[in-house]
Amino acid sequence: MALYLQRLGRFSYRRRGLVLALWLGVLLVAGAGAATLSGPTVNGFTMPGTESQRALDLLEERFPEAAADGATARIVFATPDGSPLTTQRWQDAVGSVVSSLQGTAAVATVADPYQGRISEDGSVGFAQVTYSVAAADISDEARGTLDHAIETGRAAGLTVEAGGEAVQEAGAHGASELIGLGVAAVVLFITLGSLVAAGLPLLVALVGVGIAVSSIIAATGFMDLSANTPTLAVMLGLAVAIDYSLFVVSRYRQELARGHGRQDAAGRAVGTAGSAVVFAGLTVAIALVGLAVVNIPFLTEMGVAAAFAVLLAVVVSLTMVPALLGFAGARIHPRRSRADQSGDSRGRHLPSAPTRARRWVTWVTRHPVAVLVATVVALGVAAIPALDMRLALPNDGAAAPDTSARKAYDLLSDNFGTGFNGPLTITVDTRSTTGTPVADPQAVADAIGAEISRLDNVATVRPAQVNAAGDTAILGVVPETGPSATETADLVRTIRDLPSPDGAEVSVTGTTALAIDVTDSLGDALLTYLLVVVGLALILLCLVFRSVLVPLKAIGGFLLTVVASLGVVVAVFQWGWFAGPLGIEGQTGPITSLLPVLIIGLVFGLAMDYQVFLVTGMREQHVHGARPTEAVISGFDHGARVVSAAAIIMISVFAGFILSPEILFKQVGLALALGVAIDAFIVRMTLVPAVMALLGRSAWWMPRWLDRVLPNVDVEGTRLVDHGSPAQAAPDGLAPELSGSPAGYAAVIRQSDGDHADTGPVGSRPGR
Repeated sequence: MALYLQRLGRFSYRRRGLVLALWLGVLLVAGAGAATLSGPTVNGFTMPGTESQRALDLLEERFPEAAADGATARIVFATPDGSPLTTQRWQDAVGSVVSSLQGTAAVATVADPYQGRISEDGSVGFAQVTYSVAAADISDEARGTLDHAIETGRAAGLTVEAGGEAVQEAGAHGASELIGLGVAAVVLFITLGSLVAAGLPLLVALVGVGIAVSSIIAATGFMDLSANTPTLAVMLGLAVAIDYSLFVVSRYRQELARGHGRQDAAGRAVGTAGSAVVFAGLTVAIALVGLAVVNIPFLTEMGVAAAFAVLLAVVVSLTMVPALLGFAGARIHPRRSRADQSGDSRGRHLPSAPTRARRWVTWVTRHPVAVLVATVVALGVAAIPALDMRLALPNDGAAAPDTSARKAYDLLSDNFGTGFNGPLTITVDTRSTTGTPVADPQAVADAIGAEISRLDNVATVRPAQVNAAGDTAILGVVPETGPSATETADLVRTIRDLPSPDGAEVSVTGTTALAIDVTDSLGDALLTYLLVVVGLALILLCLVFRSVLVPLKAIGGFLLTVVASLGVVVAVFQWGWFAGPLGIEGQTGPITSLLPVLIIGLVFGLAMDYQVFLVTGMREQHVHGARPTEAVISGFDHGARVVSAAAIIMISVFAGFILSPEILFKQVGLALALGVAIDAFIVRMTLVPAVMALLGRSAWWMPRWLDRVLPNVDVEGTRLVDHGSPAQAAPDGLAPELSGSPAGYAAVIRQSDGDHADTGPVGSRPGR
């Protein structure tokens, strides 16, 4: 594979104008598609195969007037002075709001606050607005009518707040990306020492993410996609595109320093670092596409879209980076490397002082047992809070305290009870087993309602309604606890276990029940997902490293990273540690049930990035004959600085999402930032070299039969072809001994600013 990638890199460098034009053309086409073909995104979700989804489908078929799967909005009214809402002034104001919504587009029903929806002290009431369509299908006109009605109530002097999926909008994440890009730019400049070199990965990332997100937005015109799908693609696309480009640029400069011409250096960079990029990207994509195992459509869509963004980042990095390197010329180097240098250079051939990375890894390999024990204990302690993790889907109670949705949620909780924010819908199918409706479906439904009212944790049971055909009934149940409480989930399961009179089938549905089913499904699928992702990645890593123990070690380190990351997330978002500094005061509570699955998938993919980039350097030294510990130290020394920069960039991109208004992305952002930090600096740069030192030569052991079966992908680039060997004479009459010096190196860079450098060397190999 390395040989094919080398040819791709050389072609992209040589035909750089064509390659750049093609990518910009793709970006324009994708942007035009997003502008002309896009459709609405979806805030809700479906859960095929669950009881709650079957009940919704039943109501859609037999009881369409109930609009059970339609979007809802809860409009909460509160008087400013605590006076009763029944006062004529406030009654007129509330009536004007309700009447302005009744009969308008897409509104199925509006429940009047004065029909049993006033608090005990009379100062707070709420109207339930049910739409005949899902939130994504509500027109701008209907949303405008809702907003106008709310403003009408506020203008009359009432406090009016609104929550529910009908008024939810995806928050803007622009500040998150800008912060991440800003930090990435600084880190790239410090690492590469050149504005051009630092800007190149950013440009590649923007083009790749632009194409990916525009394509996803265009796809919304043909399929229903979650409103959060583009956000996950942006989050991962930015991070991996910058990292992958950084690895290729860094390797390109290493090849130049070894004396290769620019075109050959571009080819060798893509053939070596590009091979690691391909396998790292495939590992991330496997983890993301593996989300399909969970069998939740919107999660599968998010995973596939993010995998598309990652794979696109791989292709862009392997083609656009060498093309831009061709345009950059000598400007890819720091200015001091291009400046004229004079004076005696003989002293410049003295060995350079050991780097901080070399000193660190040398110390680690001298004390491997102590390092291994210390890191495992530290990560184990960080993981302890994960034992107390509670899972639930986010609702308005997890919104930012200053939002209208959160204010409406709090008003209902304080004046009616938290259960009013998570009502349950009970469906009664009176012909499920008999084939024909029972003689008195109303009596059957009332009997079921009476049985439910006697259960613990039930606040109220609303009277049953029977459809015109007399074969289906619905009841409303309000729990005493909130939608995220474990007691509410227990109540749902208790109702589902109740015996059904006269052969009727009782089901529980609604937004709260659907969220509980999602949480249960995610928990049931977690182990299967972990086994599938880890199993596929294990095969991939065996291909890369030609080893059995190195992939197993990589997966063990990943598991430590995941449990430690989840432990810290629980301490912050569930226990409230550091909630103030992180800006999440008032938003603590259960962990989003999607988080463990997302973190397993995303952190696994990203962790394998650093494993591939760092350990392939060690394997490269091993293949070329270095002793085990020397291979670890040398490979670590060559890759640590770039891996550190890449990790800091990823951490900054992910940490920026803590500023997101949505609790899901706050938690995902913190968990990913922690996961990358723990994995890169504690696991890969501390635990890995310690374990590699302990394993010695056995680290690279593989059974002979397996070695014969697995294809050799040559990540180390041992089969690469030299085009213009460093052993050739220095260009333009430059003395060979001078070409190895800094002055000669700078002179070659100046002389080879154009295409001349494509066929000539830049300097000599170190030590020649």
